[in-house]
Amino acid sequence: MIAKIWKKVIFAILIIACLFNIISKFVKRNTVLQELKASAQYQYDIEQQQEKNK
Repeated sequence: MIAKIWKKVIFAILIIACLFNIISKFVKRNTVLQELKASAQYQYDIEQQQEKNK
């Protein structure tokens, strides 16, 4: 009896955690364009630092 209750509780917690994870990804989602711009800026900054160190 107790095992069935714990199984249901753990299953409910798992579902809530999965839903929370999915919702948080949708809320904080960056567009592909933003990701590409951030990546390009990072590469540019690294190249500038390497040129200054030479």
